[in-house]
Amino acid sequence: MTAAEDVTVVPANEASWDDVAAVFGTTDYPGRCQCQRFKVAGWIWRDSTQEQRTAMLRAQTACGEPGAATSGLVAYVGGEPAGWVAVEPRIAYPKLRGTRVPWTGRSEDKDDDGVWAVTCFAVRKGFRGRGLTYPLARATIGFARERGARALEAYPMITQPGKEITWGELHVGARQVFADAGFEEVGHPTPRRVLMRIELSIVD
Repeated sequence: MTAAEDVTVVPANEASWDDVAAVFGTTDYPGRCQCQRFKVAGWIWRDSTQEQRTAMLRAQTACGEPGAATSGLVAYVGGEPAGWVAVEPRIAYPKLRGTRVPWTGRSEDKDDDGVWAVTCFAVRKGFRGRGLTYPLARATIGFARERGARALEAYPMITQPGKEITWGELHVGARQVFADAGFEEVGHPTPRRVLMRIELSIVD
């Protein structure tokens, strides 16, 4: 487990593009997807090219532009770029509109820009298995609230002891990570996924 005092989390626009690129790497799921699963046109993110997805992420993060809007947070461990979490207004993710996960059993307004969403984690090789998604999830709360969000949602996966989960499957995060941050389960749209939410107006 990474000691909390060794972890610093900053908005991606306060980080360098080289640091973000180092987190995503180039070889496995995060490096291929570039956090574009819910954004790219087409049936699946692989309908786009690697170059297109990388260019999209670079534009969305606005690295090195502290005054600009950005699409996520970067975690540093001992000064080294180590993790990423995507957090933006829910309407920034077009493909969330077409999936049942956020909407099953709810009459939620899909165009409500006051609701933000946490959609993706990426942890750099060499830093995985150290609990880095916990401080990243906690950091999304203040980040979203400071930018006017009144609620924050996540769509994590249920993990079970003894059952192996590939990193690609767990890019949305684990239920326990969000529960630890104070999110509450408000829906269970599929056997393996839950909808979790925190109302920011009542968070101290």
